[in-house]
Amino acid sequence: MIKNVIFDFGGVLLNLDFKRSFAAFKALGFDDFEDKFSQYTAAPIFQELEKGLIAAPAFYEGLRELLGKPIPDAQLEHAWNAMLLDYRKPSLDFLVPLGSKYNLFLLSNTNQIHYDHFSKTLKEETAYPSLESFFKKAYYSHDIKRRKPDADTYAFVLKDAGIEASETLFVDDSFPNLPTAQELGIQTHLLLPEERIEYLEQLQ
Repeated sequence: MIKNVIFDFGGVLLNLDFKRSFAAFKALGFDDFEDKFSQYTAAPIFQELEKGLIAAPAFYEGLRELLGKPIPDAQLEHAWNAMLLDYRKPSLDFLVPLGSKYNLFLLSNTNQIHYDHFSKTLKEETAYPSLESFFKKAYYSHDIKRRKPDADTYAFVLKDAGIEASETLFVDDSFPNLPTAQELGIQTHLLLPEERIEYLEQLQ
């Protein structure tokens, strides 16, 4: 029996297009940004940013070092935020009644730069005051200093929220984030590109 639902954010409640950031960085002269962004060993500053271990100024300086060009912070910020598109408004609306049936939580690998951007756009695109208003608690990787798919991330959320794994459904659009959650006994659903949470059978 599901009592709790943990939602991912990007690709679930917010549309993403990583290629937009790849193209924006390429326009700045960063030809291999996609490789550096996707490989931890190539450029650990991305994981450091998501774990809240470095702040925006250090991140931008790290990008300049990788690029070898004195690109201004504002241009780097614009390219970094380019992947963040619009909210899935019907999905947000669905969370309101869903919150009366389940304990809702958010668990997102993100960073302070993206958080500031999508918090601002939520107020511009919708009448909702904050993303946090939909959930019992929102867990952002840069705040909790942990990332998916590390097992200790899910264990931390379960303990902090005071919920049982067997009574919890985790919805994420990235398959690599699911196996470790399953190992802890959490029920999971991989949200496919064409799926929307408001139509999921498990939540009806």
